[in-house]
Amino acid sequence: MNRIDTTMDDMANTKFLTLYSGLIKQFTTTMDFTYNEVVCLLIVYYKFVQINGPSAKQMKKKQLHSIFLVLFRIHDVTIIERILLNITADVIYVSPEAWMQMFSVFLSKNLEERMKFAFQVYTSSTQGVLNRETVGMAIAKFFVDDDDDEILELRADMCEFIFNKFDVDKDGIISYEEYSEIVTQQPDLLQFLGQVFPDASDKTVIAYCANIASLFPED
Repeated sequence: MNRIDTTMDDMANTKFLTLYSGLIKQFTTTMDFTYNEVVCLLIVYYKFVQINGPSAKQMKKKQLHSIFLVLFRIHDVTIIERILLNITADVIYVSPEAWMQMFSVFLSKNLEERMKFAFQVYTSSTQGVLNRETVGMAIAKFFVDDDDDEILELRADMCEFIFNKFDVDKDGIISYEEYSEIVTQQPDLLQFLGQVFPDASDKTVIAYCANIASLFPED
């Protein structure tokens, strides 16, 4: 047989196709990945599953947590946990569906899709809106120093700046509609409360690691 991955033997290749052929067709149809890109992403997933033992069927959340730190270079533990919460309700495992959903939004060029996901991450504990308490907690990590008074003042100033920018109707909360209105005009503000997505250089590394040819640099 023609091996789909030369690092796996014939038995592993056959097992992979048996387990994932249906999902390969599904994801190729429903996501903005080519057939080969879907296969490559699922092979990476399959290899993580294999590490967990011969009877394992899914990769573990702690494995994905490590990927965030090493490959995506997202180091805010709170944001990592909220991202995981938004792709799976399972407390231990990550399904292939959740794995593909994550890469679909992480590598998407669709600003609206990215805005919706980022806002869901930021509002995971506040029922879909941002209030001053939530924003204050998020920006606290941006300012760390021994001078407590100065830090508190900087945090307050930043919180005020954010609400002046995003709270369009001045009702004390930032809704998704307000957030999307501002970010559509200024896309650089997409991740204004902390990094949610890999940056451009890391996306290139991801593309090469997972053989996602459509993301290879044109140069």
